[in-house]
Amino acid sequence: MKTPSLILLAAGLLAATTAQAQTTPSPTGIWEGSLDVSGRALRTVFELKGQGATLSGTISVPQQGLAGFALSSVVVRHDSLLLASDKIGGKFAGRFSADGQRVTGVWSQGGGQLPLTLARSSAEAQAAAAPRRPQEPKGPLPYRALDLTFPNAKGGFNLAGTLTLPQGKGPFPAVVLVSGSGPEDRDETVFGHKPFLVLADYLTRRGFAVLRYDDRGTAKSGGTFKDALTADFTTDAQAALVYLRTRADIRPRQVGLIGHSEGGLIAWQAAAQPQGPDFVVSLAGPGVPGDAILLRQQADMARAAGADTAAIGANRRLHTALFAALRRLPASTSTTEATRQLAAVMQQQVPAMSSEQAQSQAARLTAPWLRGFLLTDPATYLVKVKCPVLALNGSNDLQVAATENLPAIERGLKAARNSNATVRLLPGLNHLFQTDPAGTSHYAEIEETFAPSALQVVGDWLAKEVK
Repeated sequence: MKTPSLILLAAGLLAATTAQAQTTPSPTGIWEGSLDVSGRALRTVFELKGQGATLSGTISVPQQGLAGFALSSVVVRHDSLLLASDKIGGKFAGRFSADGQRVTGVWSQGGGQLPLTLARSSAEAQAAAAPRRPQEPKGPLPYRALDLTFPNAKGGFNLAGTLTLPQGKGPFPAVVLVSGSGPEDRDETVFGHKPFLVLADYLTRRGFAVLRYDDRGTAKSGGTFKDALTADFTTDAQAALVYLRTRADIRPRQVGLIGHSEGGLIAWQAAAQPQGPDFVVSLAGPGVPGDAILLRQQADMARAAGADTAAIGANRRLHTALFAALRRLPASTSTTEATRQLAAVMQQQVPAMSSEQAQSQAARLTAPWLRGFLLTDPATYLVKVKCPVLALNGSNDLQVAATENLPAIERGLKAARNSNATVRLLPGLNHLFQTDPAGTSHYAEIEETFAPSALQVVGDWLAKEVK
């Protein structure tokens, strides 16, 4: 006689379970929200795929140049959504609305928390919101573009790039574009801009062959980026020079380097060695040691972000002590020992910092590339540069300050007795050579990729000195 009751109870449980399953929202799709960071709204986009244990996703923050960055975990628990990215140390925890169209929660990163509400979006909406980049060339193009590879014999791998050639038989004068720090593709894609694509297009239209290439271990290039030093990247630029000089359509004695940011340092290193470039254009290249660049960069960018004077001063004192400790270490000091010693200095300067935090922060400074960059003085190479040079910096560059670096470049070239050097400040331009009169360095929000005035300065100098 109890059987019907059991059946009814089971049916009730089944109905409740089904109702719960039906009300558990699906996270799959595109979600967009806005983070208020010091009064600046940062558009934040998550794209989630899969179901259950196979859920995965990416995060994009277009204004910070973060695009399609893989999340380390995506979890749905009842009406909650949990997202995490271990690489950037960020987490989101939120709760779905009743209709499953919004998620209200908190973004946590670096010990801070910010409210973040996500709403469903679509691929069409994202495409419509994408920033305009009017300078990027559209076909048909009045020149040839060849995708190719060339060897770095010293490294034992091939680099992949694009060579653009003007119309006609040639031979043509040529330039190699050398990117700044970090793994860059051949267009130096950053913050949604492609500066090298725009620069190559402009110079090729003016009669120059232009080779731009993916950094080693990046995109289609061979080799390994991790643990490579600036000197290693210099061998890549040298390999590009060697390759171009073997081509019948290139004038072998008119092949130069145009280096942006760290690419400028690479150009100085290459020009100080035999078989170097026939000319150099430095775009925001360094003239002072890396630690001095970073100290100034930290202060300028913090000030632009609204940090107070006390915080800027405290950060400068901390990093001055760290860099001094780094300089005192013998070159033979292992990375592990260097990290240990810098962590100790960090805890002396900031007693509230845990040993784990100090170790983590110190490890960044003792990584092979950064350690080498911080201790490198461009003057070592500038005094050996004899070829024609054009050195440019924007007055509103917050990453490589013109007021410190241009005079240092000029001093180095004078010491080299280089009689064909032009050092020039370009008013109102930032580190990417965008028109940025307010000096915000909000690169992604500026439509312009490369100021036409700066393109013309480069093109006119090349036309005068090379052609």
